[in-house]
Amino acid sequence: MKRLALHAMRAFGIFSLSRHLSASMPRILMYHNFSGPGTKEAGTLNVEAARAQLEYLHRYFRVVPLLDIAERLSSGKKFDSNTVALTIDDGRFNCYEFLFPLLKEFQIPATFFVVSSFICKEDWIWTDKVLWLSTQPNAPAELSSTKIDAFFRTLNRMRPEVRNARIGEMAAKLNISVPREAPTQYAPCSWAQLREMADSGLVEIGSHTVTHPILSSIADEESWHELTESRRQLKEGLGRQIRSFCFPNGMPGDYRESQVKQIRDAGYACSVIAQFGLINGQTNPYLMPRIGMGSKSERIEFAKFLDGVAHYQRTLKGLVRH
Repeated sequence: MKRLALHAMRAFGIFSLSRHLSASMPRILMYHNFSGPGTKEAGTLNVEAARAQLEYLHRYFRVVPLLDIAERLSSGKKFDSNTVALTIDDGRFNCYEFLFPLLKEFQIPATFFVVSSFICKEDWIWTDKVLWLSTQPNAPAELSSTKIDAFFRTLNRMRPEVRNARIGEMAAKLNISVPREAPTQYAPCSWAQLREMADSGLVEIGSHTVTHPILSSIADEESWHELTESRRQLKEGLGRQIRSFCFPNGMPGDYRESQVKQIRDAGYACSVIAQFGLINGQTNPYLMPRIGMGSKSERIEFAKFLDGVAHYQRTLKGLVRH
């Protein structure tokens, strides 16, 4: 029924009207994982769906580097109509394997936020460890598909060492050990692959911290290290300035105002969060909202969020509540 309603709205011109009305408000799209042709892996966007999204973007929008939006925000310049930026979080190999060829084909730019210790193969991302545990035989109930989001919210509030111990305890109860290196589906890009993407002129590499902690769970001196050391490691590994930052998880409560200030003080030009929203002239360039598109495999659902229909639905709901 919901899908039929969306198709009816599109047929009656609501999508194109919404796109026109919101044309002056840039969108920043957020992705995490990609998969091969014909796959339906949870939490990934397969290449067919990714291609369909890029075709839609190419037809109706102007895709620009994230830094272009940030610079216009900081300078007060007007945005071009129907501006969009693409961002991908974490640094997994599947971005290089499946998305990068499409970016080259369509000549579309993107920003790839990477966890530096992950690229250095010192460790793999703790959220992926939890997802890996959830696929093991006899995985605990809190890792079921209906409960895992709540479990992640619980882990987000823990200090890293407490959180890591909790993950280790769960593995021990299953009589297994978390692998030292990431399994194939969670593997990182290599430095050579990151350099290849950056050298293409299409992909900007940004920082997603050293170890992917939820910043509000650590002290300011620790977050300063995460911000500055990741930037140093990436600059050294890539031979390029690192100008953009992405908050781990990036929802309200995942960072403090003092840490937002640290990002500017550390030399970054902008940063993004995961909270839903479109950009306007009053948006803080260090708190730019994004729209999660990694699970929007159906074109109508993708268009609903990209064309601004979801934005106006949320706006109307807010007006009704008040």
